[in-house]
Amino acid sequence: QKVDALVVLPVQSDPLTGPVAEFKRKTGAFITVVDRGLKDPSIQDLYVAGDNPGLGRVTGEYFKKALGGKGEIVVMRGIPTVIDTQRYEAFVDAIKGTDIKILASQFANWNRDDGFKVMQDFLTRFKHIDAVWTQDDDVAIGALEAIKQAHREGEMWLVGGAGMQEFINRVSAGDKQVPVDVLYPPSMIATAMQLTAAHFYTSAPVRGTYIIGAPLITKDNAKE
Repeated sequence: QKVDALVVLPVQSDPLTGPVAEFKRKTGAFITVVDRGLKDPSIQDLYVAGDNPGLGRVTGEYFKKALGGKGEIVVMRGIPTVIDTQRYEAFVDAIKGTDIKILASQFANWNRDDGFKVMQDFLTRFKHIDAVWTQDDDVAIGALEAIKQAHREGEMWLVGGAGMQEFINRVSAGDKQVPVDVLYPPSMIATAMQLTAAHFYTSAPVRGTYIIGAPLITKDNAKE
């Protein structure tokens, strides 16, 4: 097939780097990479992603304020990839210098079933947890179910990420267990497709990096 452009969101960076590089070599197509990135960024013409360091930083700043600078928390990471590292390191940096202790962090693969299993493990290991960062709303669904089954809902609150409608609604309603969320817009794939198309019908150069912000969603702004 004659392909002029490819928009790709890799599940993992390494396995797709070679095939996409070979595809570009053979076709000369315009390459847009979304979110998780390739191991070799020189392959891409355009990179579209959410603000991953911002997501970690904004969440960490909220934890610091909401916990008053002290407490015991657990963290669920995504999968071993560049953006997970960016989120986690920015979060850790944001709570640096406080008395907030990360009891444990574990990969939950941005998956609700894994979120349930990892949260069960945390609940078994730790008799007291003040707050949970799941980094992702899908993972948060699983974690909340595990907390409910353990009858420990009143003990801890949780922050996910991405802006799933269910969580925006809960934040808007003043749900104490889900007080805030952090936006990581799922619409970015559409943005990437629009920008890629713009490369062919506008005279403006459409290349480089396009980062979409990660604002804190609170009860005050959730309806927006």
